[in-house]
Amino acid sequence: MILMQLNQLTKRFGAELILENIKLDVQNNDRIAIVGRNGSGKSTLLKMMAGEMAHDTGDIFKPKEVTMGYLAQNTGLQSNDTIWNEMENVFSHLKAIEKELRSMEANMASPDLLEDYEAYQKLLKSYDDKQDYFKLSGGYQYEAEIKAVLNGLNFHNFDWSTPISSLSGGQKTRLALGKLLLTKPDVLILDEPTNHLDIDTLSWLEGYLSGYQGAVVIVSHDRYFLDKIVNTVYEIAHQGSKKYTGNYSDYLKQKEIDYELELKHYEKQQSEIKQMEEFVQKNIVRATTSKRAQSRRKQLEKMDKLDKPKTEQQSAKFSFQIEKKSGNDVLKLRDLAFQYQVDTPYLFDQLTIDIQRGDSYALVGPNGVGKTTLLKTIIGELQAAKGEMKIGTNVQIGYYDQEQTKLKSKKSVLDELWDDYPYKDEKDIRTILGNFLFSGEDVLKPVSALSGGEKARLSLAKLMMQEANFLVLDEPTNHLDLDSKEVLESALIDYPGTLLFVSHDRYFINKIASQVVEMSPEESRVFLGDYDYYVHKKQEEAELLEIEENEKAKLETNEQDHETKNSFQQDKALKSEERKRKRRIEEIEQEIEQLETQIEENDALLCEPYIYQDHEKSLQLTENNSTNNQRIETLMEEWETLE
Repeated sequence: MILMQLNQLTKRFGAELILENIKLDVQNNDRIAIVGRNGSGKSTLLKMMAGEMAHDTGDIFKPKEVTMGYLAQNTGLQSNDTIWNEMENVFSHLKAIEKELRSMEANMASPDLLEDYEAYQKLLKSYDDKQDYFKLSGGYQYEAEIKAVLNGLNFHNFDWSTPISSLSGGQKTRLALGKLLLTKPDVLILDEPTNHLDIDTLSWLEGYLSGYQGAVVIVSHDRYFLDKIVNTVYEIAHQGSKKYTGNYSDYLKQKEIDYELELKHYEKQQSEIKQMEEFVQKNIVRATTSKRAQSRRKQLEKMDKLDKPKTEQQSAKFSFQIEKKSGNDVLKLRDLAFQYQVDTPYLFDQLTIDIQRGDSYALVGPNGVGKTTLLKTIIGELQAAKGEMKIGTNVQIGYYDQEQTKLKSKKSVLDELWDDYPYKDEKDIRTILGNFLFSGEDVLKPVSALSGGEKARLSLAKLMMQEANFLVLDEPTNHLDLDSKEVLESALIDYPGTLLFVSHDRYFINKIASQVVEMSPEESRVFLGDYDYYVHKKQEEAELLEIEENEKAKLETNEQDHETKNSFQQDKALKSEERKRKRRIEEIEQEIEQLETQIEENDALLCEPYIYQDHEKSLQLTENNSTNNQRIETLMEEWETLE
């Protein structure tokens, strides 16, 4: 079923063309990724799909009954309500129905209604219909859904009565995502939903979206996430769109194949055109060959000429070099701990790492465990509470700050770099900035006017100029588009120094890391491999723990059985109790059956005109049924306990 269709969509901002002739189909259970460079119009396209922004020309077809849900980039939930109440508001229609059901139940027990058979039957049918709708709409499980989403989005340690207004921006963004997921629209449109999510939360979101009963349209720079989720990719490039089937890795392969094929066809046609033009030029004036030449000329005029395949826009080009080699021992941490205030719990404790020259360490762990704090402790901005830290001989640290706080907002891009290296020629500084995609008048822009991606590239340019032999990087892929991430990966793979970095980009960790350090408040653990190896070992450990627990449970069961066999009196007493239990269960079941028969007989009598017109008799039968139902409930509780 087609949920939405975009046909020949065009969008301009003033005279600037942003998108042109965009075609896109959304069908039920589609998992669509919109990919492209920063500034290519991905977010603009999502806004038009969600109805948040008008398009200039073209059509958007969507059936009226199809519901849409849209989460803009870095959108925080603004509310004065508590976490739980705000999530529960999604199900206000179910709460209203539940209230109506309780009211109808009270009306059905009214003696006055029992005297009006038609009104009673009408109410009974209405009650059944409403209860069926309530059940099918999730009325009995919406609280469990709220808890699952809040736990999945890392709010399990929160007091859910906390006012949302007191939360951080990242927490409000996660809550906005959670509320949208609970609404379950037919088409879920998400712009960078992975921002502010740690790796565990990302894994949960992947599982949730994989099983989502509807279509999902995503813009994300998380390639690992896209590989896990999507089955269709639309690339936005050169103002147009192109569809690819498969996940992100499939898209990259197919894109390369398509480009080579298109280039081959173009070059072949150009060769044919050249031959035909040469033939026309040589033979058009000859009497014997003039007709053939004219025929070739007509063929050329009618030929549907292929455009040369467009290459990607310019990519950043850079590499990291070192001024001098460090000693073999780069960093030693022994039982390191950190706390912000005395007498408060440690943010992390017992952290031990040995980093050698040429190593590449990735720090992973939940948000709030102190990964950024550890990096700031290593570079000397913060002081450890206890433990030992030793930096090796000739180690020069280059630090990348994910917040770009080292950039001076009032400076121009050119001066931001040039002021650190005043003895270099302006031409050389401009060349370096050009390699990071700052050209022409761009270098005169104030830093404050730069986008997140531009600030990230400028910070990387400054880092490259340091030629440090130990790079300490805090979320270096944040704000970078997919192409820039790949360029950064290539530069770091070829880097001859040592790396320690924090990242939530699992694809990036897989490419760069040779060791993974898992941080937790109590301890740190080192895994000798990339991210996939780390996940594999964690799963293996979980499986082994489950096997050990099962073996332990079996052993305890066997010991209990052994003790029971050696105690004849105990065995005899148990069997006696078992016989009593079974007899009592049989008695309960017989009594329940008798009571249910009595209720059915009373219900049949209440439907007889001569009964329901007799007020006293109707009331007596109704009260008798109520007593019988209460007795059944009591017996059922006892039966469940015995079973």
